[in-house]
Amino acid sequence: MAKDYYETLGVSKDASADDIKKAYRTLVKKYHPDLHPNDKAAAEKFKEINEANEVLSDEKKRKQYDFEREHPNMGGFGGAGAGGFSGASGFGGFEDIFGDIFGGFGGARSRAQTKTKGEDITLELTLSFLDAAKGCRREVVYSRNEPCSKCKGTGAKNGTAYKTCEKCGGTGQVQYTSGNGFFRSVSVRPCEECHGTGKKIIEPCEECKGKGYVKKSTKLVFDIPAGADNGSYISKAGYGEASKNGGPAGDLFVVIKVEPSKIFRRKNFDLYVDLPISIKTAALGGKVKVPLLDETMDYAIPEGTQNGKIFFVKGKGIKTNRGTGDLYISVSVEVPTKLSSRQKKMLEDFDTDSDFKQTPKMKEFKEKMESMYGRNPYGK
Repeated sequence: MAKDYYETLGVSKDASADDIKKAYRTLVKKYHPDLHPNDKAAAEKFKEINEANEVLSDEKKRKQYDFEREHPNMGGFGGAGAGGFSGASGFGGFEDIFGDIFGGFGGARSRAQTKTKGEDITLELTLSFLDAAKGCRREVVYSRNEPCSKCKGTGAKNGTAYKTCEKCGGTGQVQYTSGNGFFRSVSVRPCEECHGTGKKIIEPCEECKGKGYVKKSTKLVFDIPAGADNGSYISKAGYGEASKNGGPAGDLFVVIKVEPSKIFRRKNFDLYVDLPISIKTAALGGKVKVPLLDETMDYAIPEGTQNGKIFFVKGKGIKTNRGTGDLYISVSVEVPTKLSSRQKKMLEDFDTDSDFKQTPKMKEFKEKMESMYGRNPYGK
């Protein structure tokens, strides 16, 4: 016996019909020529797989094959084409598997019975920083293909004036085969007669002219929850494009785009504000007005506050139904650029009286310079 069909499929001699079918499906998916273009080894393996399956999947052929394996001197299969069988003269149910893998005819009928969903629609909605943070109500108006209410999306008058397409048998798809032998290619395309719907309209709907949908302007009002951010979205099921074969309409997605604020920055639900203060307030401390989303709050700046100091206020960020953020105040000490003669004299007196160079940071910096140069750079 030149060939061991059991070994080709990777099953034992006692394998059940289901085991053989399962092994065959697995190997077909692995070695199909469409997955290995210009690969002669894969093509030959594919040929052997189909030859083995044709014999072992047929009960009568399998019995004869098993008998001749046990009695090799009696002739019969003797390998490909020997005896009474040509090995792979047909595909033995291959089209069903082809359909499973490549969308072939074997799976077409079941798919055609499932009505496809219409396409989704995506809209962009721009909100101000405050509207997104606090929440708001907005209206959107857009155009879409809406399922025809008069024919219920069938395209036929009264929703009943249609019949099953004779060409595709109601599947909505037609199988086309090209090539021959083991390299036969099977493809499935929408039926030209019924345009993939599986039915032919006898009398078209007066409203939609047989299309099953009509172009209409749709208006929707949305409640935008507090805390909406860039990229967040709201969906509305069934408000997308109508299906082209009577299935459910697609969905609407409204994607939020938030304009930047002139005062705030945000991270999730936390707010950040850069607060300028005067030298006097930084040195002596004092109350300042800090902006919030709805109002302002008084905040006490402590004496001796340094530039860049960040203060934290819990619970003063964005309030949402998922939690409340916090507020971060980053202080910026603003140095005046224009001073009067009197003001300049006061600063000079202050520097002399307070030995400004001995502030903690200046003292630390002076020590670092002395370490680097090995001497006091100030000459004192």
